Amino acid sequence: MKKILGMGNALTDILLQIDQDEILFSLNLPKGSMQLVNDQKSEEISNALNNFSKKMATGGSASNTINGLTRLGVIAGFVGKIGNDEVGTFFTNDSIANGVTPHLLISNTPSGRCTVLVSPDGERTLCTFLGAACELLAEDLSVEMFQGYDIFHIEGYLVQNHDLIRTAVHLAKQAGLQVSIDLASYNVVEENLEFLNEIIKEYVDIVFANEDEARAFTGKEPKDALIHISNHCDIAVVKVGKEGSHIKSGDVVVQVGPRVAVCVDTTGAGDLYAAGFLYGLACNYSLEVCGKIGSIVSGNVVEVLGAKMPDEVWKMIHTDIEKIVQ
Repeated sequence: MKKILGMGNALTDILLQIDQDEILFSLNLPKGSMQLVNDQKSEEISNALNNFSKKMATGGSASNTINGLTRLGVIAGFVGKIGNDEVGTFFTNDSIANGVTPHLLISNTPSGRCTVLVSPDGERTLCTFLGAACELLAEDLSVEMFQGYDIFHIEGYLVQNHDLIRTAVHLAKQAGLQVSIDLASYNVVEENLEFLNEIIKEYVDIVFANEDEARAFTGKEPKDALIHISNHCDIAVVKVGKEGSHIKSGDVVVQVGPRVAVCVDTTGAGDLYAAGFLYGLACNYSLEVCGKIGSIVSGNVVEVLGAKMPDEVWKMIHTDIEKIVQ
């Protein structure tokens, strides 16, 4: 089985279920978006939500994917930067407990955290204080970090740091890895469109996008966006929520239906789809099977709060996967 290395913002998620979307409007937070906030804004949000119960878990897009991969049985590592504080210690220990090999650098800046506001319909709005996470720099990377792995997975939230991404994908290719990227958020895609086009054409083998991100990247609707993206990489995946996903590699086009789910929280759905899909690739399964595994894993995660699922859910996931790979 192939080994997978992820790189992303090392964030600890603070998850809250809100009872009405008016809270988002009062805090000037567009529903469904990812907003970068400073320490002051993060504190304002925290104070406004004091009456809501909180749940803490390691987060960050690529970290969620890597955690999912290890729960599926893949040997996987994660590159990121944390603070020398309680949150950073939590992130490290939780990663190790989930079977992830941590490649974590330490900063004196407080560790990053992401407040996830889950609306009654399951949609999530992310308020991210990057802290130490955004201090991961090109000079922190070395080719040795990539050696021993087969696939390198990047979260799109990192693309604001162009030097970091350019260096990372160059080192990954130097070490012989396939490169995978999840576009992560439509507003991030819009703000970094020219750079994303450059990197995907030159370095990326696998692209994951939901329909909003695909539209932001190509200006097209899902099926046409799939064709556009696939012209610049080996495997293109466009996720269309309750309709499943579209996959294209060369002349092979696959449409995969969703796993029917009772949605509680969409946090981590895309990240866990990527985990399931990359697990399939690591096992050398067909694109259709990869997509079906992605749907199984993402369909389960939306039924829990946050991107982490209990052991009993993972057991059901493994059982469901066994049924489609026999």
